Amino acid sequence: MAHSDEALEPARAIAAAVAQAGGRAWIVGGFVRDRLLGLDPKDLDLEIFGIAAADLPALLARFGRVDPVGQSFPVYKVGAVDVALPRRESKTGRGHRGFTVEGDPFMSFADAARRRDFTINAVGLDPLTGEHADPFGGRADLEARRLRVVDPARFGDDSLRVLRAVQLVGRFGLRVDPETRALLAGISLDDLPAERIWGEIEKLLVRATSPSLGLTLALDLQVIARLLPELVALVGCPQEPEWHPEGDVWVHTLMVVDQARSRIDDLPRAGQIAVMLGSLCHDLGKPATTAVIDGRIRSLGHEEGGLGPATSLLDRLNINAIDGIDVRREVLAMTAHHLKPGAWYKVRDQVGDGAFRRLAQKANMEWLARLAKSDCLGRTGTFDCTAMDWFLDRAQRLGVEHQPPRPLLLGRHLIDLGVAPGPGMGALLKQIYERQLDGEVTTIDEGIEAAQALIQRRN
Repeated sequence: MAHSDEALEPARAIAAAVAQAGGRAWIVGGFVRDRLLGLDPKDLDLEIFGIAAADLPALLARFGRVDPVGQSFPVYKVGAVDVALPRRESKTGRGHRGFTVEGDPFMSFADAARRRDFTINAVGLDPLTGEHADPFGGRADLEARRLRVVDPARFGDDSLRVLRAVQLVGRFGLRVDPETRALLAGISLDDLPAERIWGEIEKLLVRATSPSLGLTLALDLQVIARLLPELVALVGCPQEPEWHPEGDVWVHTLMVVDQARSRIDDLPRAGQIAVMLGSLCHDLGKPATTAVIDGRIRSLGHEEGGLGPATSLLDRLNINAIDGIDVRREVLAMTAHHLKPGAWYKVRDQVGDGAFRRLAQKANMEWLARLAKSDCLGRTGTFDCTAMDWFLDRAQRLGVEHQPPRPLLLGRHLIDLGVAPGPGMGALLKQIYERQLDGEVTTIDEGIEAAQALIQRRN
């Protein structure tokens, strides 16, 4: 618990000043939950009781710059700590902005915690004494790994809570209590914008230890059918038992997603998202291509066939570039090429370096290898998955695991040879680059010589 105790220090300093002024500060939300679970919490939220709203900014100013955020209700950022007054929320319209928020520093902790979604998120921690405030039994629910609503009467006011339940189940291995499950199933999701849906789906895919648990709940609650309908056809789509003894494509996809989750922690955020979305989308082409051929279940062409439904799903979640990386492109590339590592390994003596260099123009080879390894291991039974290790090793030896080779010959080299800018120059550069990909051109001088020969032929 050393890391979270260290993170408590800024909160303790603020809490001491609050106590001196006659109030009390409670750490609330995910920090308390994660700390109780023995995890290393990150974001720290403080609620300040007993201090008038007008007096709070000056008190916080003692600890550095105070940045108010939010329009209807201010939250003050003080370093790494978010500070707010306790508040009530009243539903006044549709969507996540359809709330009236009223701060009240003199309400009880129980009244303030009543607005929270689940009991495990409604526990407070006094940073000075270590005391917990737990008016709704959240600690017992954490011990039992139980997900339970705080206030059934108000729970449905925010439809995003359905997706929060899905990602919390995946992240912490929770079981949903029956009353909560019934409430979740009855909430409409038609007021959720794509960015809020994706925010919770990202948490499920990237932060959950077992995303399959959340996806299973999402299927049971009809969340998949309502928000990600491209996945529904995977349920019940058969696979050849020799290669997929685990069952249908949905079961296989759940296993692949969990395998992929275990292989992304060292990747940048964009890579994590790309591999996880790739694991979710990789077999979307199977339902439309699956047939019994010569007594065996086959899905010929399902890689290319998956591009349409994968594109539709990415559109639905509004996935494009993330942190400067074209994640959409990478997910579609993984969908279209996820069988390449295994197929190439079978004929590895016949696959030239040029094939690797050209594929690197379409996909991040390391991310593709991680997905393919997850696909191979995402089955019951025992299978040899060394093909993906061979594939990645060869890509690394060629230096194309993250991007294709940079062209050796550039326009300025051709200008020096008397070639005018224009379509002709572009065609010539492309010819030389193709030779570079095949390993025929390995230096700038070789590129210039090849260009001179081509120019002479044209003339």
